[in-house]
Amino acid sequence: MTTSRRDALKILVGSAALLPAFRGSAFGRPPEKFVFANNTLYDTLDPHTLFDASRAAVRFNLYDGLYRCVDNPPRLIPWLAESHAVSADGKAYTFTLRRDATFHDGSPVTSLDVVYSIERIIALKKGPASLYLGAIKPGTTEAPDPHTVVFNLASPSAIFLVTVPDILVVNSALVKGHEVDGDWGEAWLARNEAGSGSYALDRYDPAVGWTAHRFAEHFAGWAGDPIEELECRTVLETNTRVLGLIRGDLQGAEGSMPFDQIRRLRQSKDVQIIEQESMRVFLLALNHSKPPLNDVHFRRALAYSFDYDGFIGSIMGGSVSRNPGPIPNTMWGTPPGLKGYRFDLDKAREELKQVKQPLRTLTINALAGFSDSEQAAILFQNTLRQIGIEAEVEVSPWSVVANRLSSADTRADIVPLFRSTFYVDPNNWVGEGFGTRYHGQRSLSYYSNPEFDKLLDRALVSDSQPERQTLYEKMVQIVSDDAAGIFVYNTRWYGPYSSKVSGIRFSPVSNGQDFRWASMKG
Repeated sequence: MTTSRRDALKILVGSAALLPAFRGSAFGRPPEKFVFANNTLYDTLDPHTLFDASRAAVRFNLYDGLYRCVDNPPRLIPWLAESHAVSADGKAYTFTLRRDATFHDGSPVTSLDVVYSIERIIALKKGPASLYLGAIKPGTTEAPDPHTVVFNLASPSAIFLVTVPDILVVNSALVKGHEVDGDWGEAWLARNEAGSGSYALDRYDPAVGWTAHRFAEHFAGWAGDPIEELECRTVLETNTRVLGLIRGDLQGAEGSMPFDQIRRLRQSKDVQIIEQESMRVFLLALNHSKPPLNDVHFRRALAYSFDYDGFIGSIMGGSVSRNPGPIPNTMWGTPPGLKGYRFDLDKAREELKQVKQPLRTLTINALAGFSDSEQAAILFQNTLRQIGIEAEVEVSPWSVVANRLSSADTRADIVPLFRSTFYVDPNNWVGEGFGTRYHGQRSLSYYSNPEFDKLLDRALVSDSQPERQTLYEKMVQIVSDDAAGIFVYNTRWYGPYSSKVSGIRFSPVSNGQDFRWASMKG
């Protein structure tokens, strides 16, 4: 069933009766609670099926990984693991676990929990699974003792270590106790949690969001005035998020807002805007599996039909920078001088004349609550009409769009979306976005090019940084020449928070939603 933006809003309004009684404000917030407004539905809490930046708060606050990515530029720090060693052949990674980490039920975190977690990720084939499928075969990860875990890779991997933080560790005994018919506890973990993270779940409603309390026994300890109670709530409407921040009903919000709303928030003495360079590329993803998008001339016509300067200058208010390729400007891997495409309807018409397949009405699926996506869809619909191409725009919550992306048959022709940072390597953007091996939800296009795939295969096993840079630069050039996607800009992060909040530790990987470092004074 298709869920429209209006339907989603009705769900949220209709679920108001499930919330606690209002106390002192429209959001019913006790003074000590930190309420974060998100523009995406929390339709699951499972850390092994949930894998996007919009709902990063689930992964970074309820769960822990062996290592953690923090700060900007992002860097890895030891977390559940104290250290690691790599074998001479580059295939065995041995991690030594810390001995003072416990799950929320008080049981210790052991190597058996790590083994179960990676086996579960691979078996479910969702969320971060594409990072490990093929690289780690089922049954090959070992736990020689309670505090040592060994990942035995099928072949050397250039990216395994930087993806280790995405192996979030679940309480294996707890999850196994809720398995039904071999489902790895997926039905139960979608609505509950089994983590060791800085916060422990109190309540969850998929139509509203979730609340959690500070896990005082967390191994990392606490400092300052940490957030005692955390609520992550779905608020799709931008104006509602803005008003909630100004009135003090919200203490933080996802920063994907029109820049005029950021200016509006800056006028409030009770709101602060934390500004950082990000690594989140905004693009229009094209579904190559559906004609005529499998024709390079048609895709080039599309690429010449987007008004990049108009969108960045007028709609985004110049708050972002043009990014002509799939990799953020702040990351290595883009060939020097890459020009990308420009807005040129005459060029678009020339390319369109070379298309042999019949034209049809295209579908554009924009993300509800993400003004960039919604406005890009409308802008593109209008410019496409000028070259004789009709398009229908549908606006859907991210959870709905994400489910559609997993299949070439269900995803729209064009999806204006963000490619976020899940790990810091060019493969996060160009490899996963356009490699045949990643077809599925992680793919940006269902693009397939044997030359590209050959370069990617080599880049994933090479231990030479100069060689990898050359390989990814070649891949980016191929993607650009083939107009495999329409690349618009690299995001600048504008994080809106209450002026009472301090210690927000932004990283492009956690998207400003790693709240264990934050403090809040009444």
